[in-house]
Amino acid sequence: MTKGIRILVAVAVVVAIGVGAWFYLRRGQESTDDAQVDAHVTPIAARVGGTVLRVPVTDNQPVEAGTVLVEIDRREYDIALERARAELANAEAELAAANANVPITATSTSSGVSTATSGVEHAQVQADEAQHNLAAAEARLASARAKVSGEEATATRDDRDAERLKGLLAKDEVSQQQYDAAVARAQSSRANVAVAQSQVREAETAIKAAQSRIAQAKVGQSVASAELRTAQTAPQQVAAIRARAQSSAARVKQAQAAVGRAELDLEHATVKAPIKGVVSRKSAEPGQVVQPGQPLMTIIPLEQVWITANFKETQLESMRVGQRVSIDVDAYGGRDFAGKIDSIAAATGSRFSLLPPENATGNFVKVVQRVPVKIVLDAGQDPNHILRPGMSVTPTVHTR
Repeated sequence: MTKGIRILVAVAVVVAIGVGAWFYLRRGQESTDDAQVDAHVTPIAARVGGTVLRVPVTDNQPVEAGTVLVEIDRREYDIALERARAELANAEAELAAANANVPITATSTSSGVSTATSGVEHAQVQADEAQHNLAAAEARLASARAKVSGEEATATRDDRDAERLKGLLAKDEVSQQQYDAAVARAQSSRANVAVAQSQVREAETAIKAAQSRIAQAKVGQSVASAELRTAQTAPQQVAAIRARAQSSAARVKQAQAAVGRAELDLEHATVKAPIKGVVSRKSAEPGQVVQPGQPLMTIIPLEQVWITANFKETQLESMRVGQRVSIDVDAYGGRDFAGKIDSIAAATGSRFSLLPPENATGNFVKVVQRVPVKIVLDAGQDPNHILRPGMSVTPTVHTR
């Protein structure tokens, strides 16, 4: 065997050994260059509208949670808060007055019912008494009239006796004493008639007075009945007062909500960083008029980055959550980072696209699909936060 042949054989053996060693080392590893660094991207938008007064941050500036990012003119919101507080104070005053009126109305209406009931009873007693007096007066009138008739008959008889005795006295058939006695009886009878007639007039006057008292009693009954009917509406009056108090309480709650909203709007006039991170895509400038919901900038927390690797579906057979991963970052000259598989997506990347493929049309062409795999870095792998979202990396999963 010549020297040249021996050299070729030696080179072939070395190449074969190298290829075999490469395949041996690569066995139990899966890698892809379709991978990039990912992170949370937090959009910062205006919660309220107004004129931007100050933007104390710049692009790519690290900020802590609570750092002021944008200040919006707050004068309008100060005024709105003062107005809301004034309306709340007014509503609370109305509620206090309404609550105070409830026991007062309940007490006064209850007292009114008792008073009106007593008035009705008193008016009834007066009416009964007047009716009794009228009956008594009518009885006295009838008795007086009967007495007048009797006294008039007696007076007529006594006058006739005195007149007859007068003629007999002229003939000396009776004594003067008898005549004088007859005259006295006639005069007494006429006096009795006058007394009886005065009793009739007195009874008639008593009847008129009793009738007047009856009329007054009826008027009093009507008035007392009306007052009682009014007083009997006490439950409805109390219910109305309580309803007004409840309405006032509802207005207080509305005013409290308005105050809370005004305070929230005033607070939102100062936009603060919700998390720690780096400012990116800043679009807010002083003097700019912004609207609610308008994007102002984004914040990216570089302390929480991960790798999204799109492996072919044929590479997933031996992949499991928790397996060790070596990550080669293109931007840093092949520097390796260590990590592990955190999770495997529930569907392929094409299923999450805007227009998922429809394979039921009959024009199916089989394409190897890619499945997103989330890889997290081990603790302390990126202390200086040099990894940026979107950087290309090449992860290698050690499946054995």
